[in-house]
Amino acid sequence: MATLNLPTADGRLVPYSTRPPRAFPRRASGSFNRVAFAAAHVVADARAEHDPWLDAALDWDATLAYRRHLWGLGLGVAEAMDTAQRGMGLDWRTSLELIRRSVEAARDVPGALLFCGAGTDHLAPGASLDAVVAAYEKQIAAIEKAGGRIILMASRALAAAARGAEDYVRVYERILSQLKEPAIIHWLGDMFDPALAGYWGARDLDAASETALDVIARNAAKVDGIKISLLDKEREIAMRRRLPPGVRMYTGDDFNYPELIAGDGKYASDALLGIFDAIAPAASAALAALARGGDNEFHDILAPTLPLSRHIFKAPTRFYKTGVVFMAYLNGHQRHFVMVGGQESARSILHLAELFRLADAAGLLADPELASRRMASVLSTHGIDA
Repeated sequence: MATLNLPTADGRLVPYSTRPPRAFPRRASGSFNRVAFAAAHVVADARAEHDPWLDAALDWDATLAYRRHLWGLGLGVAEAMDTAQRGMGLDWRTSLELIRRSVEAARDVPGALLFCGAGTDHLAPGASLDAVVAAYEKQIAAIEKAGGRIILMASRALAAAARGAEDYVRVYERILSQLKEPAIIHWLGDMFDPALAGYWGARDLDAASETALDVIARNAAKVDGIKISLLDKEREIAMRRRLPPGVRMYTGDDFNYPELIAGDGKYASDALLGIFDAIAPAASAALAALARGGDNEFHDILAPTLPLSRHIFKAPTRFYKTGVVFMAYLNGHQRHFVMVGGQESARSILHLAELFRLADAAGLLADPELASRRMASVLSTHGIDA
């Protein structure tokens, strides 16, 4: 194993030696009894001539290779979502190209599961409710034309334009009624995006939950499920008990996913998680164990990943994408630690050093020597001799 000097909060450099990784299968080791999506990140093209703060340039080969990696592990791909930096560097034009390419790639993978984010992010500020509806319609039409299934992303423009719960009901009912196939509704909390505060027409989450449940009940035939990213397990548990038959609860709780997926014996959550991008081999192995009745093995695999996930998603939570991409870099899925929008700078070197320790403790550094060399390279750019 490798040893390198990692910085600590008190200003010291402390030697750290990696341990052997856990032997997770490289391919799915069995079928799952939960539907499980990884919200997939994108790989920036570090050599492109462009303005990183103004436009996105993607390494298409590496980006699509990562999706094949996820599919090979039995995970679905939630495409062009917030983990792909939608609204934080990834614009609608590039998102649509990503969706088209992913749909095409999925055709070559038997059983590949793919849903794609439709939103309103091409709108200028100050849009009206009618403009919000038209924006959703435009993106949905483009995605469905490409052959994609829909995830209805929460809309910053709707949050700004709506004057109450009735506006959300009107917009969602109109959009859902037009879908070719049932969609996943995505409720993203303001810890992930401050512009979404007060979504569903209320800052009180009890009232907001009632509106969301009302929309689903009115339109159950057009709703595959709802993903809530509120980091509030009790609210998720309460909501999933009230969903209409056939409508899934997709956990987006990156702090409590093992117990929510395991369920309580009567109700359980499926999964649509950003952390599943970063811990994909462990997630796949755990879900296979759960399906064959290995509850203890399921928790044994996922319990060590929780400290890592809680670190990656710590406040300000919206910068979690940096940790997800750093994991991909450490594990050899991309050749650089450069992100769309320059977001590699969104977390400190202390944050990345602790991420390295936690990933190693969870057995998630597939090649500890490679990961250590790459960690040392990043440390050197911060003036640290590892």
